Amino acid sequence: MSNGFTFIDLFAGIGGFRLALDHLGGKCLNFSEIHSDAINTYCTNFREDGGLNLGDITKVKRLPAHDILTAGVPCQSWSIAGKNLGFDDDRGQLWNDTIYLLNQSRPKAFIFENVKGLADPRNQSALAYILARIRQAGYFAKHFVLNSSDYGVPQDRVRVYIVGFLHEAHLRKFSLPAPHKSTLKLADVLQGGIGKPPSAPASGITDLFGKPVGDKRRYRKLSGMNDFFLFNDIRNGPTTIHSWDLLPTTDRQKQICLLLLRNRRKRTYGKLDGNPLSLAHLQGLDSSIRQEELETLVAMGILKTVDYAYAVNPHGEIPLTHGEKLVLRHVEVGEITLDSLKECRELKKAKVALDKTIPALVAKGVLARSEVRYEFRYTKISTGIEGINRIFLPKSEAFPTLVASDTNDFVAFNDIEADTEEAYKQTFLRDIFQPGLFRKISRAEACLIQGFPPDFLLPESRSRWMKLVGNSVSVPVIQMLGQAIIATGCFGDVAPCQAAA
Repeated sequence: MSNGFTFIDLFAGIGGFRLALDHLGGKCLNFSEIHSDAINTYCTNFREDGGLNLGDITKVKRLPAHDILTAGVPCQSWSIAGKNLGFDDDRGQLWNDTIYLLNQSRPKAFIFENVKGLADPRNQSALAYILARIRQAGYFAKHFVLNSSDYGVPQDRVRVYIVGFLHEAHLRKFSLPAPHKSTLKLADVLQGGIGKPPSAPASGITDLFGKPVGDKRRYRKLSGMNDFFLFNDIRNGPTTIHSWDLLPTTDRQKQICLLLLRNRRKRTYGKLDGNPLSLAHLQGLDSSIRQEELETLVAMGILKTVDYAYAVNPHGEIPLTHGEKLVLRHVEVGEITLDSLKECRELKKAKVALDKTIPALVAKGVLARSEVRYEFRYTKISTGIEGINRIFLPKSEAFPTLVASDTNDFVAFNDIEADTEEAYKQTFLRDIFQPGLFRKISRAEACLIQGFPPDFLLPESRSRWMKLVGNSVSVPVIQMLGQAIIATGCFGDVAPCQAAA
């Protein structure tokens, strides 16, 4: 298939954009990447000597004439992990560099990709600014929020894609295909004899590499029993595994844990979406609760104590750091509370490390603990319990989003079935968890989950290849967008436009 178009690949990573556009008949003129592992992987797999690499985008002043500009602009500024600072984060300014090069080189179309957080209401003004800058550059664009699992890979990966054209007529002709009625399931990409064999093709649809795509079936909500088990103490459900499910606990201890679980998100107890509760709070809910019971749960590793509020002492001549002074600006009625500090945007922007600054103020005698509360030991959803976040059954429709830092997600060796929710959980614990019949996905499986060929060459180290694959785009989504761009006729028979002088 040859459409005779050219493209330039900014923030290229390991080449997800390139793999898709090469498949459509495109020719890569240049790519831009600064991380050595990504550069080496890109050059190895595409047989480049590195001469096409433009390097640091902030130092690129011109691009050669081309038809499509692609860019997976670094997403940390818009993700939860990046503290939602947007353009307050220097990394967000890379959007300005990208749009500058778009304006300078004048390609016929472009595809930009970012995390779904960019389209969230909290970032509405940032997205509007980006789209306005694109319009000022003379381009007509729309943004789309798409899930990779709807376009040929078994991965729940929701991302924002901005697609634009130099001529408005082509944007009007641009149309996304409907999500596939068929897609691969997790079992179809699991290797090494773990999981069910690939299901027989039923639709005649093939993926990027010509492999038949099986029927799509919704297991996830079947009879209320999910196709994965979540290890988490701050959520609840028929397939949630709590700490008190894994340790020998009494019915009374389970009741106390569930009481905390049901009430910790109520605004009565603080400003955060999940607050520790004091002994008085818990006794207000159940007057029979004793502190000794809570301390036993702390000793068991199910709960932890949290220094929640601090009285502020006179501090006169005590020397304070800039961060310590910023913290003390948030005194309310003579004390400082943890929730008010954690939600403070000023402290986030200043990158004040509360876990170091608060103890320093206590050591100096400026702050004195005034309230202790109780919280679950495991409160970070992505961390899970003892290094396990989720265990997916092979019959699962999709694996969760692959991320650069790897995840604590696993796949089970076998599927299980049961007639009731409690039997389902107990069967899982007995037949999968306790004998340890689960593992992390392999390198080849991660490639398939992102739409790369399983033999795509990557470093041996798991942390290195996971960072590369997790930072990439899902290849079939880009291929779909590329096909839709070609279908507008924006390339026609005209040679690539000339770069602006």
